[in-house]
Amino acid sequence: MLFEISGFLVFTLVLLVVAVIFASQSIKVVPQQTAWVVERLGKFHAVLSPGLNFIIPFIDRVAYRHSLKEIPLDTPSQVCITRDNTQLTVDGVLFFQVTDPQRASYGTSNYVIAITQLAQTTLRSVIGKMELDKTFEERDLINKSVVSSIDEAALNWGVKVLRYEIKDLTPPAVILQAMQQQITAEREKRAVVAASEGKKLEQINLATGAREAAIAQSEGEKQAEINKAEGQAAATVAIATATAEALRRIAAATQEAGGMTAVNLQVAEKYVAAFEALAKEGNTLIVPGNMGDMAGMIASAMKIVEGAGGAKSETAAAAVKRLTQS
Repeated sequence: MLFEISGFLVFTLVLLVVAVIFASQSIKVVPQQTAWVVERLGKFHAVLSPGLNFIIPFIDRVAYRHSLKEIPLDTPSQVCITRDNTQLTVDGVLFFQVTDPQRASYGTSNYVIAITQLAQTTLRSVIGKMELDKTFEERDLINKSVVSSIDEAALNWGVKVLRYEIKDLTPPAVILQAMQQQITAEREKRAVVAASEGKKLEQINLATGAREAAIAQSEGEKQAEINKAEGQAAATVAIATATAEALRRIAAATQEAGGMTAVNLQVAEKYVAAFEALAKEGNTLIVPGNMGDMAGMIASAMKIVEGAGGAKSETAAAAVKRLTQS
């Protein structure tokens, strides 16, 4: 009886262990952004999606596990020959993503190695069509060419190539030195051109300033001459007006009683004074060319003295005295 109970317990224990093993082998929990490829009896059966999944133990097995995330792949650096026969070391990084787990499992033995090799060969082909200077300027074009070439072939591998980025382009040391000399020469050229442009602008500014200064000076001189002429004209007009006024007053005075006598007396006095001034300027004696005129003038002056009275007679007498002394 005891033997029968022990056998039953062992059978139950064995059955429990088998059930646990069966359950552990049949229940599969797939993480997010992951795809598991299941084979049944060595043949593709299904792709397990993220979450809880069930398979038949010992019949189904998980053959491949693929990450559906974007994967960066560092491609090894390689030496490429440009169109102008210059060696160029290129290093880049490739970004891809598994889009079809079935093709990624059975399309190629190793899709990572496949796309890496294809990226390198495509890059050498693209670089070989460009000159050295263009490789530094057309990085975007190189990246797009590599991506488009790899993407076509990678469709059969269940992989989508998202982008390719060149990390570094390194020419030989001799080429780097030549490029540095070229850059230095270009900078010196720009410096010389800039200096010459500065001198040119300086000369233009100086010439413009001198021209404007000359124009301003000529305008000032012109205005000064105009002002001077206007002043002289105004002075002449004023003198002429004063002279005309004086003449009008003299003419009016001559119409009065004794006016002409006073005029004759003043003329005789100025006549004598003029000869007196000429005699004082040198040792030479100046006499009138017609002494009769002088005598007539003196006689007229004496008549003025005789006909004048009071203060007028004294003034006339003084004038006659000066005439006789002269």
